[in-house]
Amino acid sequence: MSDAFVLRAESLAAGYGGKTGIDAVAGVSFEVSEGEKIALVGPNGSGKTTLLRAIAGVIPYRGRLTVRVRDAMSARRGEAVERAELRPKEAAREIALLSQLSASWFPFTVEDAVALGRYARQKSGFAPSRTAADRAAIQDAMESCGVESLSGAPLSRLSGGQLQRVFLARAIAQDAHLLLLDEPTNHLDLRYQIEIVDLARANARSAIGVFHDLSLAARFADRLILLDGGTIARDGPTRQVIDSDEMNRAYGIDVAETLRALSQTR
Repeated sequence: MSDAFVLRAESLAAGYGGKTGIDAVAGVSFEVSEGEKIALVGPNGSGKTTLLRAIAGVIPYRGRLTVRVRDAMSARRGEAVERAELRPKEAAREIALLSQLSASWFPFTVEDAVALGRYARQKSGFAPSRTAADRAAIQDAMESCGVESLSGAPLSRLSGGQLQRVFLARAIAQDAHLLLLDEPTNHLDLRYQIEIVDLARANARSAIGVFHDLSLAARFADRLILLDGGTIARDGPTRQVIDSDEMNRAYGIDVAETLRALSQTR
């Protein structure tokens, strides 16, 4: 492992059953370098989502999870800091999360929703005035995700694919150094699945995504981390992992051949 990392996990363990529960992931070690796009893959129950949620700070973990602070606002810039020691706003300036598509129950416009991504960079107040930097980041994010023409539209009028592009724009406006994607294409049609994957890849500095669809994982990631039974079974370049014996054992099929067969039209 090198010192030039965005995030580093060492002997990480996490689960949902407390001290008496069974870990969903255990003994997981890897690191994310600047600019890497990584997909977490594996069969159902392999620990992908648990691992991502531990990184996001949604659930507690054991072991070490270290973030290299890169935010220019931080007095700890350049330091390697334990994830659990970061205050919420500090963590939000380093790590952004795009979850599965969900409904929005608030009467926000598209621009209002994207502006929420700037909260971690505002000094005080629930709805402080936007700085020039905020306005530029919001506009750039909307343009990057192709939703600038919808800026005044209420979220309630958007399709699922449009709504997920807005939520991606919000994460991009957050200007974090690592983007986490928690099955971001669930419930979207094929067009929007591809759009979200391509937009996330193009706009994230570094990223880790959980994908069930291996073809989308391969489209998004330069590197796959294959989880099986809560541990890392293979970690490497996308093509090598897809073609590996470990991948075939994890899924119980010849994965590469199956993907080729599914891509053929009759």
